[in-house]
Amino acid sequence: MTVDVIVAENLTKTYGRRRGLAGLDLTVRRGEVLGFLGPNGAGKTTTIRLLLDLIRPSAGTVRVFGLDPGADAVTLHRRIGYLPGDLVVDGRQTVGTCLRFLTALRGGVPQARIDALAERLDLDQKARIKSLSKGNRQKIGLAQAFAHDPELLILDEPTSGLDPLVQQTFLSMVGEAAARGATIFMSSHVLAEVEAVADRVAIIRDGRLVACDTVTALRASAVRRIQLSFTEPADLAPFQALPGVSDLRIDGTVLRCRLTGSPDALLRTAVRLTVEGITATEPSLEDLFHDYYTAPSTGASDAT
Repeated sequence: MTVDVIVAENLTKTYGRRRGLAGLDLTVRRGEVLGFLGPNGAGKTTTIRLLLDLIRPSAGTVRVFGLDPGADAVTLHRRIGYLPGDLVVDGRQTVGTCLRFLTALRGGVPQARIDALAERLDLDQKARIKSLSKGNRQKIGLAQAFAHDPELLILDEPTSGLDPLVQQTFLSMVGEAAARGATIFMSSHVLAEVEAVADRVAIIRDGRLVACDTVTALRASAVRRIQLSFTEPADLAPFQALPGVSDLRIDGTVLRCRLTGSPDALLRTAVRLTVEGITATEPSLEDLFHDYYTAPSTGASDAT
């Protein structure tokens, strides 16, 4: 039986006159990787802070493993691996000392586990944190989040500052965690990495959830760009009233349009002529994301 790990209902957060979240309804299933997308100010970090009881909601409810993040914070934090968007640690510590301290907060892990993660991420445990680049400090965040094999990973911009090779290592770590049954809630601006690992994608805009589905399902309802080539000049009229067709134009023997939904009616009309070629451009996750953010907004917000 599928168990929901995160359930938010009408989750709302206001900061005085500013709105961070506006009635968010979101469910994250056990064992899935959910990509949580939105630009700066959309409400992603606010959502994560509410999940971890770093801030309290103005209205609505949120449950993690069926528990209240406020009342059951200590229990929950032992089951969660968290990487904040901006990890702040004592720069005077060595990497090894910092990792031992952070993992001890969740009950501790064997030194061998820390050593394995440090080696995998190419982290020098003897180095002082203040001497590290942003990318290497980010590796510390990843190591401490994954170290205790948590049931839930909450990752806020996890690959910020990482080079491409370490990004691939991170994606492998996410895949391995999911394979052992962990749930991953991953907020990111890097759409390609979300597309590579996410089972579903949630898109947030102005503090509101505007879409939540698999990339495949989102593509099925998205706009495709279609080009049809015929052996002879085509007439515009038969194509103008077809369902889902927009931005239609014909240049001699080439028809171009945008299509939403099923291509059946378009293809049935096209085959009345002799078709030489057809090109359909499937939207990438980046295209889908852009479409949701260029559509007219339903209301203003100052989310974070």
